[in-house]
Amino acid sequence: MVSITNKPLNHPFAAYITRVESGKTLLPDSSENVLDVVGILKSYGIVLDAYSKNLIYISENQFLVLFPFFKYFNGDISFQKLLRHWWHDRINFEYAEYCMKAMLWHGGGGLDSYLDSAEFKTRAAAAIQAKFKNNPFMLGLNQLFPDFLTEQVRVLSYYSALGQFWRVMSDMFIALSDRYDKGEIKTIPQVVEHIKAGLVNAAALPITYSVKLHGKVYDIVPKSVGLTFLADTAIPYVEAVFFRGTPFQGTVSYNAQAHQIPPDQARFAYGALYADPLPVGGAGIPPTLLMQDMRHFLPDYLHKLYQKRSRRGEDDLRVQICISFQKSMFCVTNAAILGLMPHPIDTTVPEEQAANRAFLVNWMDRFMTSRLQDVQVA
Repeated sequence: MVSITNKPLNHPFAAYITRVESGKTLLPDSSENVLDVVGILKSYGIVLDAYSKNLIYISENQFLVLFPFFKYFNGDISFQKLLRHWWHDRINFEYAEYCMKAMLWHGGGGLDSYLDSAEFKTRAAAAIQAKFKNNPFMLGLNQLFPDFLTEQVRVLSYYSALGQFWRVMSDMFIALSDRYDKGEIKTIPQVVEHIKAGLVNAAALPITYSVKLHGKVYDIVPKSVGLTFLADTAIPYVEAVFFRGTPFQGTVSYNAQAHQIPPDQARFAYGALYADPLPVGGAGIPPTLLMQDMRHFLPDYLHKLYQKRSRRGEDDLRVQICISFQKSMFCVTNAAILGLMPHPIDTTVPEEQAANRAFLVNWMDRFMTSRLQDVQVA
């Protein structure tokens, strides 16, 4: 019987499908690409560590604080830190909130379903009553607008969930860099395998959320709900941030009559895998904040590569970082694809091969307008 992998495939990205089927990676394997990806993921891991800690701090310590002026300070407030904050000599936590809002808006996964359930509303109501038990004004406001504070608790649940997701990813990327420094990581397939193993190992990690109010702990998302890292944070994150994203203000018209934004959220293609690196640095482009954060933590070997590769020196550093970041995100997506394959990639059963190929075709359909072909030569 002829193997399914030997049958001709009529798809514009057929080469990438057969590449994955043969055990290769979406990003070509080269020493420069390895340096590019590992270096940027080290910087990204450091930034995610800060993002994760702040999101979890906000969810636990700024619970239903309607005007959280110092939410980015993680409880450490000083005049010197305030000056650095105003001067923007700091981590741009606004980007972490942008990603959180994208996940909240696009939804998906068990967390999204749970936050619409009667159980969540009951648990949120108990926490709201405890928070404002001595505040008749807020209790009265809650009576007049019963969904307002409940919606804030939904948002805080996403703060916590994304913080927990990034905690795992940060540790994973830092561990990758450590293995590279030790000489254990030398190829792009090894990078992808490291990320895939990390995703699989953390797949069943429970996602929970609770707050302590007046000495009592209130479970907003208890462990009994059964939310897990992979299905309820990782996959919705890839969908919301890697693929869909949100239209960048100032680059497209939000006027419905202009038809510049798809009417269907599922058709959005504003995520990290589609973004043109050149506008990075422009006003209103959220990834600019991430690139600015990562530039502070670039390994020396990656900084030297940028100086060697670009004639513009430091002037296009954020663009170079964005190109590296997109390469790394295709590696992460590659790992996610392998981890989600319906059957082992090396299966010899024709039916399983056919199912795997259909799975890959669906992914490649979504990559059609992405930067996948650009990172082949960048």
